[in-house]
Amino acid sequence: MAGPDLKVRIGGVEFRNPVMQAAGILGTTAGVMRRVYEAGAGAVFTKSVGLEERFGYPNPTVVEVECGLLNAMGLPSPGISELREEVSKLRGWGIPVVVSVFGSRPEEYAKVSSMAEEAGAVAVELNFSCPHVGEVSLIGQRGDLVEEFTRAVKDAVDIPVFVKLTPNVSDIASIALRAERGGADAVTAINTVRAMAIDIWTMRPILGNRLGGLSGPAIKPIAVRCVYEIYEAVDIPVIGCGGVKSWMDAVELMLAGASAVQVGTAIMYRGLGIFEEILEGLSTYLGRMGFRSVSEIVGLA
Repeated sequence: MAGPDLKVRIGGVEFRNPVMQAAGILGTTAGVMRRVYEAGAGAVFTKSVGLEERFGYPNPTVVEVECGLLNAMGLPSPGISELREEVSKLRGWGIPVVVSVFGSRPEEYAKVSSMAEEAGAVAVELNFSCPHVGEVSLIGQRGDLVEEFTRAVKDAVDIPVFVKLTPNVSDIASIALRAERGGADAVTAINTVRAMAIDIWTMRPILGNRLGGLSGPAIKPIAVRCVYEIYEAVDIPVIGCGGVKSWMDAVELMLAGASAVQVGTAIMYRGLGIFEEILEGLSTYLGRMGFRSVSEIVGLA
């Protein structure tokens, strides 16, 4: 007997399963992203990319804390002109790739997204939520800007547009509504939580940028809450992200309203085998609970 159907459709694009890698993790070269896909991911997401090359912040850029990881990379990237070659390779291999996009103006997001589409991206994910890059985090904190920037990209491309939201706001559901109003085909919730760490001996912040973003298990309850609130407010799919390290975490986010989930920090600790672990656990859970497809559990909580 065939197992439960794990295929999901988001923004008109069908993915083979709902477990994907989060933007920013192993998303720079085609070879590495191919390994992620071959490990079982439903799609691969690139590292956030802008119009021009960006070098990011000085070290240290990552620090481990007892509840997860703090990072302040500063969105280093080779620029879309370089990255689109990697995207083209992936499409040539038949691997669905979503390009994560950042910028400071609507026309920048639109231009990068258009170039990503030309290279073969099946969708773009607009990064409005990096907590340690001022111009990007500001966009995600203002509903009017989220709507304006989203609409600019929708007017420039024919592929689906996902909007990645920040938890660093008082009402994430209202921001998601503005993304939907701007034409977003889906929203991703959440990015990292604004945080910092201080070395008590040097009496100085540890990260080179001082402030960073917290990822890992500590933020999963925040992600679950955000997905739950967004699911009740919008009619477009939600992609859940934040603290997923097991199939149970994935199921919890789906019950809250996520149509798919992204895995980030856990890949660094558990390796690429985590995709098969989550998919096997998810399939077993669905069969045990009597569900025929993964879409049947979305939003049941």
